[in-house]
Amino acid sequence: MNEDQGPTIAPPITELPIKTAKGGFYHGFSTHVTIPSKLIVSMLIVWAIAFPSMANKTLGIANETIIHLFSSWYVLLVGLFLVFCVVLAILPISGRLKLGCPGDEPEFSRFSWFAMMFGAGLGIGMLTYSTGEPLSHLTNNPEIIAGHVGAVTQEAVGPAYLYSYLHWGFSAWAIYATIGLSVGYVAYRRGLPLTIRSGLVPLIGHRLTGLPGHIVDIVAVVATILGIAVTLGLGVEQFVQGLNRIGMGDWLLNADGLASNSAIVVALLIIVGASTISALSGVGRGIKWLSNLNLVLSLILFAAFLIFGATLFSLKLITFGTFDYLLSLPRLAFTFSRPDGTEIGNAIAQWQLDWTVFYWAWWIAFAPFVGMFVARVSKGRTVREYIIGVVLAPALMCFVWLSVIGGTAVDLVISGASNGSILSTVMSDQLYATISALMDSGLAHAFSILVVVLLLTYVITSADSAILIVNTINAAGKDDDHGRQHTLFWGVAIALVVGSLLIIGGLDAVRTAMIIGALPFSFVSALMAISVGKAIWRDSIREKHGVASTLPIPPANG
Repeated sequence: MNEDQGPTIAPPITELPIKTAKGGFYHGFSTHVTIPSKLIVSMLIVWAIAFPSMANKTLGIANETIIHLFSSWYVLLVGLFLVFCVVLAILPISGRLKLGCPGDEPEFSRFSWFAMMFGAGLGIGMLTYSTGEPLSHLTNNPEIIAGHVGAVTQEAVGPAYLYSYLHWGFSAWAIYATIGLSVGYVAYRRGLPLTIRSGLVPLIGHRLTGLPGHIVDIVAVVATILGIAVTLGLGVEQFVQGLNRIGMGDWLLNADGLASNSAIVVALLIIVGASTISALSGVGRGIKWLSNLNLVLSLILFAAFLIFGATLFSLKLITFGTFDYLLSLPRLAFTFSRPDGTEIGNAIAQWQLDWTVFYWAWWIAFAPFVGMFVARVSKGRTVREYIIGVVLAPALMCFVWLSVIGGTAVDLVISGASNGSILSTVMSDQLYATISALMDSGLAHAFSILVVVLLLTYVITSADSAILIVNTINAAGKDDDHGRQHTLFWGVAIALVVGSLLIIGGLDAVRTAMIIGALPFSFVSALMAISVGKAIWRDSIREKHGVASTLPIPPANG
């Protein structure tokens, strides 16, 4: 039965037994979650490898169907997530509640906590899309399609950054904040396992110990694997382009200028092999070392663009772009463009499907992974502090990064200084092309090597973290030793998912599989928002009536 039923105000549910194996190969794991998750992912791999043409065609048909049937659902859902977070942060009754018991203090200092949010915000996607997205929108966006501004002009810069900020801004992080809050709230206040199903306990109750809970966790695992597949797919493409830039051989690229099949295999062996070794080194050990390294390298790259890049232009972008974004967000958050039978209307609708809907699906697929991460590091924060830290801080960092790195590329293109070298290459190569246009050959070569190493650290960290999160969900929320065999399985599985999909259909196939995998979790995430909203509301009532809403504070040692 659901918690809080009956005329009296009952304490919240503080136990959610999840059956795990007592011994054998799956010792400590929920076989009801782990085995089905492995089977689903394995079947996808076998299907893609054994029947590549049929798989590519079927994925395309399924993607087209889902996009047209559920695109408005994605737009509405993400818009409501943002409103939900704003309301929780503003209302005193919810904002002051803590992710923890009354005596719990934050595990990390505010500076370290913000630094981890920044690290989460600046991932592989920010390396590929820091130049790629503003440049793409500079050549085509709804304002250009409608004929309001010309492509690759000064007038197109504003809309280009408005849509770039939309996709990497508060809406994206509201998704992660909602999932993390749903899990962290019941884990730290009520002692429930730190796993996705726990976030639904205030809504569904003890039934989550059985089949409904297993289904929720399976959906979360599959969504995480397909979400990380997109991230790694982008990373593989840009890693290969970087190796080509620094002179590792023409065999790396095919006739279309994209990563060759041989290069994809080699890149995945390097990336996923290193990720698996990092994950096997112990929870947090490999991630911590790599996180420190990519923070240092990111700062060096950022400083180089501040020194050599279009700094004043970038500062204007940050200032005016953020202002324009804040004014336009209430409108854009709920705008859905439908085909209207006209050339312009159909083109705008297709643009939104290709960009905004793709992004919302990607962030939702990635939400179990990032949400669990932010929940892990946010114990002891109030709801208001948590939402500000998770939504505001990384989004602003993305704005700065897009403006400084991408702004330099945009300025080189508009001024003509790049001589067409940036726009003429593929998106995964545009950051390297920007560096080449900005610096002399020797310095450009050195910074291209830095980007390759930085990209490698981000890819390894992301895959390492994803493996750990998947194992944690499979192990009913326990994050201790997960067993080498399970870590190896998920490392190999991620490599095969990315590799097989890239080979049969390139990044489009990876994106398509992710959009399909994200759909079931989109419904789970909506229920998680309702669930945590109910939990906060009921806890506020409990406080008024003197009913305990958290676990008893443990006695102090000594």
